[in-house]
Amino acid sequence: MIGQAAAARDGEAVSRRRPPGPVLWAIALAWGCALLVAVTGNQRYLNHDTLIEGGLPLLAALGIFLVAWQFMIAAMMLPSSYPLIRLFDRVASAQPRSGRAKAAFLGGYVAVWTAFGAVAFVGDVGVHFSVDHWGWLSEHPWLIAGTTLVLAGAFQFSSLKDRCLRECRMPGPFLLKHYRRGTGEAFRLGLRHGLFCLGCCWALMLVMFAAGVASLWWMAALATVMFFEKVGRKGDRLAPVVGVLLLVLGALVLANPGWLPPVFAG
Repeated sequence: MIGQAAAARDGEAVSRRRPPGPVLWAIALAWGCALLVAVTGNQRYLNHDTLIEGGLPLLAALGIFLVAWQFMIAAMMLPSSYPLIRLFDRVASAQPRSGRAKAAFLGGYVAVWTAFGAVAFVGDVGVHFSVDHWGWLSEHPWLIAGTTLVLAGAFQFSSLKDRCLRECRMPGPFLLKHYRRGTGEAFRLGLRHGLFCLGCCWALMLVMFAAGVASLWWMAALATVMFFEKVGRKGDRLAPVVGVLLLVLGALVLANPGWLPPVFAG
């Protein structure tokens, strides 16, 4: 344990000089693809609503969506988790088969967010089914967007959000507490961090889902919020501000559907 603590402290001190290049490349590639899709006007081909209503079998639509979702994870979630990824990269370099351990850690993290994406997609299939078969809801579709915004705004003030945000904002203590050598342990560590990250950001990602996963502006806005909440020096002060903004926007949408942001209206 003493050796692990020393390794973690050493890693935190010098990891800035050894960033894990593949992770940075993945983030850059994901944003490059998002920008390309936006510039070429092909967002609809990656939108989950289009996949659901396009007549494809459910499993095929889900598979295509999950491929696009990996780019979403890389673009929006990896930047805010980068401090821990960078620190783990340094610490894990001292163990045998370090490459496998690093891949397992990222694999555990991505597995959590992939599972969330699959659940959100299936849930959205249920929402589409309800709208198509419930006349009242089909006449009041703004209730879905307004409720999503209110839910996300309220969650910004929850104790679960606070706890998960504290864990994500302190990568050094987190690693000192949970780091163990071995590929399996690395995967479990990635799962653990992914669950805390999910606990921080699931509601904001639901807003992203409602806006459409290929909406560049919402991607950029929400990714910036999640990054500064977890990495910024005053990130804890940002959460309630964002909560108030989402609650106000949601209340306005519920009170007057004409105020519904166009991206949610489609």
